[in-house]
Amino acid sequence: MADLPIRDSITASPVIHDSGRVERTFAALAEGLTGDGAAGALTDLLTDTKLRGLLAGVFSCSPYLATLASRDPARLLRCLVRPPHAHAQAIGGEILAASGTVASLTDLMPLLRHYKAEIALLTALADTSGAWSVMQVTEALSDAADVALTAVVRFLLLRAQRAGQWLGDGLTPDQDSGYFVLAMGKHGARELNYSSDIDLIVFFETAKARLADGIDPQVFFVRLTRDLVRAMQERTADGYVFRTDLRLRPDPGSTQIALSCDAALHYYESFGQNWERAALIKARTVAGDLEAGRQFLKELTPYIWRKYLDFAAIADIHAMKRQIHAVKGFGDIRVAGHNIKLGRGGIREIEFFAQTQQLIAGGRQPDLRSPRTLDTLHGLAARGWIKPEVASDLECAYLLLRTVEHRLQMIADEQTQTLPDEPDKLLQIARFCGHADSVAFDAALRAELSTVQRHYAVLFEHVPELTTGTGNMMFVGDDDDPATLETLAQLGYADASTTIAIVKGWHFGRYQAMRSARARERLTEVQPVLLQAFGATGDANVTLAAFDRFLAALPAGVQLFSLLRSNPRLLALLASILGAAPRLAEMLSRRSRLLDAVLDPGFFGALPSGDDLEQRVATELSGIGELADKLDRARVLGGELSFLIGVRVLTDTITAEQAGGAYARLADAMIAALHAAVTADLARQHGLMPGGASAVVAMGKLGGREMAANSDLDLMVLYDYDAEAQGSTGPRSLSGQQYYARLTQRLIAALAAPTAEGRLYEVDMRLRPSGSAGPVATHWQGFAEYQQRSAWTWEHLALTRARVLSGDAELKARIERVIRDVLVTKRDRHKIKADVAEMRGRLETAKGTADIWQLKQVRGGLVDIEFVAQYLQLVHAHERPEILDQTTIGALQRLADASILAAGDAEVLIPAMHLYQALSQTLRLCVAGAFEPALATAGLKALLARAAGLPDFMLLEASLRETELAVAGIFDRLIGRAA
Repeated sequence: MADLPIRDSITASPVIHDSGRVERTFAALAEGLTGDGAAGALTDLLTDTKLRGLLAGVFSCSPYLATLASRDPARLLRCLVRPPHAHAQAIGGEILAASGTVASLTDLMPLLRHYKAEIALLTALADTSGAWSVMQVTEALSDAADVALTAVVRFLLLRAQRAGQWLGDGLTPDQDSGYFVLAMGKHGARELNYSSDIDLIVFFETAKARLADGIDPQVFFVRLTRDLVRAMQERTADGYVFRTDLRLRPDPGSTQIALSCDAALHYYESFGQNWERAALIKARTVAGDLEAGRQFLKELTPYIWRKYLDFAAIADIHAMKRQIHAVKGFGDIRVAGHNIKLGRGGIREIEFFAQTQQLIAGGRQPDLRSPRTLDTLHGLAARGWIKPEVASDLECAYLLLRTVEHRLQMIADEQTQTLPDEPDKLLQIARFCGHADSVAFDAALRAELSTVQRHYAVLFEHVPELTTGTGNMMFVGDDDDPATLETLAQLGYADASTTIAIVKGWHFGRYQAMRSARARERLTEVQPVLLQAFGATGDANVTLAAFDRFLAALPAGVQLFSLLRSNPRLLALLASILGAAPRLAEMLSRRSRLLDAVLDPGFFGALPSGDDLEQRVATELSGIGELADKLDRARVLGGELSFLIGVRVLTDTITAEQAGGAYARLADAMIAALHAAVTADLARQHGLMPGGASAVVAMGKLGGREMAANSDLDLMVLYDYDAEAQGSTGPRSLSGQQYYARLTQRLIAALAAPTAEGRLYEVDMRLRPSGSAGPVATHWQGFAEYQQRSAWTWEHLALTRARVLSGDAELKARIERVIRDVLVTKRDRHKIKADVAEMRGRLETAKGTADIWQLKQVRGGLVDIEFVAQYLQLVHAHERPEILDQTTIGALQRLADASILAAGDAEVLIPAMHLYQALSQTLRLCVAGAFEPALATAGLKALLARAAGLPDFMLLEASLRETELAVAGIFDRLIGRAA
């Protein structure tokens, strides 16, 4: 295809979404070119209806691209009139040339950032106009990353050459340096997405390094790599080039960021894991000594591509199959809020579909070793591994999903793959993809997601369900069967003899649940796959022991074993709960019928809304007359719904943020129902308070919709009544203050008092005015006066998360106005900053820790992020009230949108908050006290790694440590430490 200028090759355009932004951007373009020689050329171009329509659509849908264009109209002109391939090569050549002439890294960094900005604008216009295909866009982005890395490596070695540290006098010292950079993942496959990180591994060959005498290669190359990362990702006034991740290197928790080839080869040959083999399929040498990198990858070929798969590799692939098969059919395909990478029918399923078969076949068939997903699909079809129509279907879906991914990321240059939930934002992305409305976009995308899911499910449909195929499973006789001992050992049971003894005990009917012959028959049928599922958790004996305790508490076993026999997908879920989530396991042992709810076809669909939950809770409690019976039923219902949210977290069918919202909506519904119940009960005994009304205000995690399993409720109760009233109207009249104090005490008891069905929530009222020393309920005017005149800074920080939950509508509106008025009050920034720093210092003195797993209190943990968000809201809300948001992530995003929080800081804090929430949700489900990695089971570690989206626990710890350091640095820079 000819490389024509974009202005001459427009075949598509986004649909205009925000016409106001279009007008502002065109006006800024005209103003920016005033007096410029390019003004006339661009003005003439914009008379072209087709081109103007393209730009209007792009600018209306993407604030980021509108800003790129309006800040440098001449750059826009170059991107429009020069052939895009030729232009990309030309500006890449300029950067490579500049790397040999600039005096310092400080001089090179802005050039790199301007280059990336021009590539970003060029690829976006080539993409949205139809001038380039999806894969041409990914290739151009990958090539740009290659160019930037090459330029930096070349400059750094030239700098060392000038300083006498590197021997030689050429202009390309990188070409035979022994130092090379491997690109991994999408960058390695030249499939980079629009706002992607680049995953790199850096190696050096000591024998080839031309270092001056006395210079340690390890120290030199680590320092050089650190400068390389800084040049690429440090955010300056000119932006950044590419966010850079080095955590795919061998053992990242204990190795340097640049490794010698000898050490790396030893690691891969001795300790390399199958996920690392899979990752290295896409490895490509992109900068430095390209020949040394090619030779290194050639040496790794036998490790990556094995002619005959060993037992562990086959077991890994079958384990992946079992895991996918266990949840096959769970969840509905949806568009709003769907993650098009990780969600059902998404990009990851296409990649996994191709790569699992590639790992199996590539050792014997070198033509299947392509790093590129579409090439692999075509190769598999050509070799007969899959049908040609399957490859064609998946290719169409892949191209559409990658297109949508790019559009999502073009809106604000964010690394996201999640479609928005909000109707207007979903319409924005629909129009950016060329659809007139969300309905057409939904239909097109849903069709492709369903196609991917269908093919993906078929790949695993022949995995056996109720047989293991692994060997003997004999649990009869006095002696242990040797073949069964061997089978159990293969399944991961460290103490196979004890395992046999436990299972024999079940068959001997030692527990109530196993007394009937029918229960034992059902157990025999499901037993092999049950033991295999426990083995798949990575902690077979631990999970088996948990199941044994669970079985001991069951009144009957027939129902459970029948359920597992007819629904084998529940086995993996049950094993996960028993092996890694003791809190859920304990709930399940008390109420085994909770498993029935998991079988509901709608269970893994959309989460219920707040209105749905409130209606369900109200319906469940409405027919119960006695308050004590209502409280028992509330505890049963609350426990069941909380359990189901926990299962959704454990099975990765909702995010941590969604879980926090779900737990909060459940608490909202329970509070509303019980608030109404105790209000009615009080009125029956003491009458009504004339003009009386009460409202419950949520604070803390509940107010911020960031609850986890077993979170406390931070509450305040505010009230109003007729000032002329002498007391309530009943025969046992109470004064107004007494009346609402009694109401509050009853509400606390309704929520927190233990009954025969347990406890619903712990309640904390210490955030009310005057704290524990004040009355349990407060008149709303007293609350207003206290907040406006007497409240401490920490109380105003807490108020940023206040949310009025239940009660009289008019009173709720008054309280909300008070809260907003307080929050938008202008403040002394320096005083607030000093107060926050002092508070953080006190917390550190009282609760400080160096344990990275104390996610709340550790430096750089949750407290620091929350303080940053609350501090910035307090000091800026008087000018920008739109930044107020009760959720921490929502507040950070609004602060970033308002340019109050720097984009670079937001890129650290928001992902950090997502990470901390994911880990917190999992830990609250799985660990009763403090998390101690040394004592944690392998299953729990794997669960935490999965929650964080990382391949293993070692990478998770390295990532967590780096994240906390970065967050602490931002806190210290924005707020500082107490004097």
